[in-house]
Amino acid sequence: MLTDFFRKKGKLNLIRSISAWLTGIIFLVLFFPVTLVAWLVALPFDPGRKTVHRLIILQTRLIMTLMPVAKLKIEGREKATKGSTYVIISNHQSLLDILVINCLGYNFRWISKIENSAVPFLGWYLKMAGYITVDRNNDESKAIMLAKAYNSLRNGTSVMIFPEGTRINGEQPGYFKRGAFQLAIEAKVPILPVILDGTGNILPKHGIIVKGRNNILIRVLDPVEHSSFGTDDPEKLAARFRNIMSSELMKLRTKNISHGNES
Repeated sequence: MLTDFFRKKGKLNLIRSISAWLTGIIFLVLFFPVTLVAWLVALPFDPGRKTVHRLIILQTRLIMTLMPVAKLKIEGREKATKGSTYVIISNHQSLLDILVINCLGYNFRWISKIENSAVPFLGWYLKMAGYITVDRNNDESKAIMLAKAYNSLRNGTSVMIFPEGTRINGEQPGYFKRGAFQLAIEAKVPILPVILDGTGNILPKHGIIVKGRNNILIRVLDPVEHSSFGTDDPEKLAARFRNIMSSELMKLRTKNISHGNES
């Protein structure tokens, strides 16, 4: 009887996985002509690519609504002041994090690994939205990324970075790299920390099978002004924010467990 239960659960997860991946791929392809037209029309008077970014936000929200994999709850979205510019950072558990962060609806540019630019459709979206790519194994590419991100902040558009640089399956966030914090120090802009939890349970790193239907909680923390950094050393600042976000992640995880997950 127990064997039958796990067999049925596995079949349900397989069905959910197929449905979720098909939903994402189909909408990625179907939305592309609309996004392309919007990009071409807005290009002459929208150098910041805000039109395409807003369209991607709307598309993301629709995909998240239709995907039968998660119930999303957002807390603290109002803590980001409209018109303000931030270096936005978040812990990183899953590919789903990109969709979840987009659901915040903020005006920002993603910092994305260069490998994504070679993926059909996805790479084209990155280029149309003016998102910034970086080769994590190339120091010159990192310098170019920081320069582009700095210019974006100076022009009033926030940037969004996963400071871990990759998805982490552990109980706590991984090591925070210095780039995001060096950028905030040099540009003298606030850091907006975002904590999310639950995505790693649904779609773990290196996994393609969606593991049940789970709650996803995302909490925007209070922005930290440049004047409150307390250091000009990006390594020390990175360590400080990792400690803050590790503590907040435990609180969020406790809340997620108390809400209960569907399987």
